[in-house]
Amino acid sequence: MSTVLIDIRPACSRDAVGISKVHDEAWETAYRGIIPAVTLGKMMARRGPDYWSRLTARRGAGTMVLVFDGEVAGYATLGPNRVKRLAYGGEIYELYLMPTHQGIGLGRRVFREARKVLNANKLNGLVVWALEDNVQARQFYTALGGVEVARTIEPFGEAKLTKIAFGWT
Repeated sequence: MSTVLIDIRPACSRDAVGISKVHDEAWETAYRGIIPAVTLGKMMARRGPDYWSRLTARRGAGTMVLVFDGEVAGYATLGPNRVKRLAYGGEIYELYLMPTHQGIGLGRRVFREARKVLNANKLNGLVVWALEDNVQARQFYTALGGVEVARTIEPFGEAKLTKIAFGWT
């Protein structure tokens, strides 16, 4: 009998290659056909292992990883809400899973752990942004009880895309 171990923990620099792989595969799947291809490629290229190694080495950086059977299969970045006009203390900046690990409840687990970390750091209330055209992300955050609290338009290369903020009190 085999046992698969699942762990959600703070990321460290040795996770950089795994996070980079998750980032690239998840972004390619989530944003292909939404963000113009050239722009998406440039955005992904900026987030290689060196970027993640520097980010995870910073003291107090809020990066968590989901380790599934010994391999990084997801990550979340989090910290203080960056949009002060929204009355939420914390923000999940990114939450991504390998496409092969989506749809089985792991994203919910990462979300709950990220929320616990934010609350433990007295960052109560939570906001998450998702592109309007990313239907899977919108459905995920709505299923978790998120309520639309704001919208904005952001340029992605030549495209102007709508971003939706989901909030939890």
